[in-house]
Amino acid sequence: MTQEIIQKAKDRFEQSHQALAREFGSIRAGRANASLLDRIEVEYYGAMTPLNQLASITVPEARVLLVSPFDKSALKEIERSINASDIGITPANDGEVIRLVIPALTEETRKELAKEVKKVGENAKVAIRNIRRDAMDEAKKQEKAKEITEDQLKGLEKDIQKATDEAVKHIDTMTANKEKELLEV
Repeated sequence: MTQEIIQKAKDRFEQSHQALAREFGSIRAGRANASLLDRIEVEYYGAMTPLNQLASITVPEARVLLVSPFDKSALKEIERSINASDIGITPANDGEVIRLVIPALTEETRKELAKEVKKVGENAKVAIRNIRRDAMDEAKKQEKAKEITEDQLKGLEKDIQKATDEAVKHIDTMTANKEKELLEV
């Protein structure tokens, strides 16, 4: 029962790490990255559909994304959705494909993005601490219900804290790597 609490917390930590990786993927770093378009949805036959289900997204050059729709009739809608999104890149439509040229980042933009990365990393740490709190509460409930002893509770709290520290360390590493990627010219 006690291992169940720790495993559940670790699974939730892993989900937080994956969410952070997705979030970092959508922050453009001056290089073409297909995950930049992950959050874009296109109205296709009346339904909002993720762009990556309507087109193949390739990176032919370091700073170019190529969006090749499976259905050419969706080209205009895809272009409209990219323009309406918050990525800040104007698409070039040649009637067959859409090219997105990622502009080089200025020093000021790099610093702004690095601040955003730090903020996203801090939010992920808050999520980790909330998961820890939930796990601790669950352990205390078990102790109150006399399912575990006070000594087992102390050991469980130590294990939960150890798992939390590892999760936070992983987030720090991910944040530092993304910052480094942003700040290198």
